[in-house]
Amino acid sequence: MSKESSFDIVSKVDFSEVTNAINIAMKEIQTRYDFKGSKSQISLDKEELVLLSDDEFKLEQLKDVLFSKMIKRGIPVKNLDYGKLEGASGGTVRQRAKIAQGIDKENAKKINTLIKNSGLKVKSQVQDDQVRVTGKNRDDLQQIIASVKEADLTVDVQFVNYR
Repeated sequence: MSKESSFDIVSKVDFSEVTNAINIAMKEIQTRYDFKGSKSQISLDKEELVLLSDDEFKLEQLKDVLFSKMIKRGIPVKNLDYGKLEGASGGTVRQRAKIAQGIDKENAKKINTLIKNSGLKVKSQVQDDQVRVTGKNRDDLQQIIASVKEADLTVDVQFVNYR
């Protein structure tokens, strides 16, 4: 008898890596010529990034620098949910970006329908902010992983606890 294999689909962000990416980005901003004399800064407030800069153009450049550092450190930039631009003190602009943790109900529903429509003999169930997939055939589970990777989801997903 073959025993059931399973894995979990999760969406997690390592905040120590986020802090490292922010520190490296701030070092680069302090040395770049186009940011000389600028009031640009990036900070982490609980699970939210706060970007502050002189104007909208500089804020976009600030995002580009941060994105490059986050990608190098393996942080999914797909999990950032930007708020609207707001004015800050001293004529600067501020933008907040919430870092999404876990799979929300909408994406979990998409993953479940994708798994059901695949026609493979696997079961999936939503557990809080993750999706557990179980099946007897490991090849079927590998196909599910491949199809979820190709799916158009609003968060980046990882596959853990593969047994």
